[in-house]
Amino acid sequence: MKIRVMIVDDEPYILQGLTMLIDWQGEGCEIVKTASNGQEAYEFLLDNQVDLILADIRMPIMTGLELLEKIRNEKISNAYFAILSGYNDFSYAQQAIRYACMEYILKPVSKDNLLNLVHEAIRRKNLTEQQKEKTRKLQRIYLVKNVVSLLHGKAEPESVEYLKNNLPLSSGVRYVQIIAESTEEIGEMTDDELRQLRNEMYESCCRFLRDDSIYCIKDIFDGDDSAICLLYCRQMAEMRKESEISFFEKLHREIENSLKIPITLVIGKEVEDIVKISHSYSSACVLKSFKGFRKQKNIYYYEEEVQVNQNKVVLCKQSLDNLIQAVEQNDRGAINSSVDGLYAEMEKMGLTADTVSMNTNYLLFQLIHLAVEQDESLNQEEVMLYISEHVAESGFSRGSRAHLRKFACEYAEYLIQLRKNVSRGILLVIEKEVKEHYAENLTLKELSRKYYVNSSYLGQIFRKKYGQSFKDYLTVYRINEAAQMLVRTDKKINLVAEEVGYRDTDYFISKFIEQKGCTPAKYRKNSGDIEKISGA
Repeated sequence: MKIRVMIVDDEPYILQGLTMLIDWQGEGCEIVKTASNGQEAYEFLLDNQVDLILADIRMPIMTGLELLEKIRNEKISNAYFAILSGYNDFSYAQQAIRYACMEYILKPVSKDNLLNLVHEAIRRKNLTEQQKEKTRKLQRIYLVKNVVSLLHGKAEPESVEYLKNNLPLSSGVRYVQIIAESTEEIGEMTDDELRQLRNEMYESCCRFLRDDSIYCIKDIFDGDDSAICLLYCRQMAEMRKESEISFFEKLHREIENSLKIPITLVIGKEVEDIVKISHSYSSACVLKSFKGFRKQKNIYYYEEEVQVNQNKVVLCKQSLDNLIQAVEQNDRGAINSSVDGLYAEMEKMGLTADTVSMNTNYLLFQLIHLAVEQDESLNQEEVMLYISEHVAESGFSRGSRAHLRKFACEYAEYLIQLRKNVSRGILLVIEKEVKEHYAENLTLKELSRKYYVNSSYLGQIFRKKYGQSFKDYLTVYRINEAAQMLVRTDKKINLVAEEVGYRDTDYFISKFIEQKGCTPAKYRKNSGDIEKISGA
């Protein structure tokens, strides 16, 4: 970053000489103004910012000392100030120091003195910028911490007051979650790759929001690096002179076009102000879990998807209870007949969107409860994620009879697997899979399907236990196995690579260097040398 410099002197030849004495551009500076007296410099500073001012001590109209005193007293500029003087008078220097003058240089100014002055100004500016950045980060951390507390309805009164002052959202407030949709590519990303993806989402969102970028938060989700959030208020759309729908459509388009991957916006219900944002947050969480049973969209609005029952829609409770019991017992015949019975009852009432929505929501809530009953330590979020993921992948028309039948059968299998996982622990099973099949094309997605665990949740708990993604864990395991082969056998490197799961030898070598700090050949040689020394 270049520093902006202003030079003030009433002698034209001195003014010109100072501009040519050093290579200002090469030293990282830009001379933005030259002035012939303090008054001219003062008027420039009223509308412009500079980082360094070099001013002669004696000038007509306003001296350098008067300029320094005036801009400090009026708090017009905090620029680093250097007095240039032909007078070696200590009283002048005292006055200059009183108003935070950085340097008092005697004329004629030497090249070395000027360079030292510039370098010191750059050094101080860099330190100041670093301190400002550190302060900004700490403030951001504190702000996010208070937002998280407020979202969960646990904010203390002082936290609420802090957020009202620092996030002044007007009426029509919504919690919006911006999600990178789960794809095989995303599922296999390393932690660093996921964090990079989230950063790109965040930067794209901030570019769109411009002055409102403070309301976009990227580090709010524990263990989920593929989502960010936006605290929205109606004024954001109004300031752009567009509708709320248009605002969110443009936001979605901006992020998706930037990342080139599918993006979904889940928009919680509207609340009065930020104090009640927890209600909008909880509604968005429900909507995110149930969106698999809705028509697939880029943007989900709570008010549209979870409609208030104004038409007195009747809950088909007996049919739903029959279906839930059939799922619990994993009775395929009973599942099929119960689904048929449910749809027959809904058709009698008129198969409206409200009817399907209300009965589906009741069913999903009961199925979540059923899963949690299998294991009290089970995270309810895991079940909701499982439902969202597996409903979305069914391949059937959402809300159809065939869709529900297939999902109910899969969920029955999921409950059986949960009962098994209670006693043995899913992560122990995954460890065993890696140990026995590390050379195969293992992916988190395939393992999650095999053991009926949501892949996003499995990725989260894996990171929490091992401090790394599954992909990184598998890489480390493979490279360690390769290292043992290199020491214990004389197999060629390409064969070792193949036996631990790498078909591309060059890629294997690059991964080996990342883990061990040297090539496989050097690792083998070093290990041999150590054995010789030990044997000796």
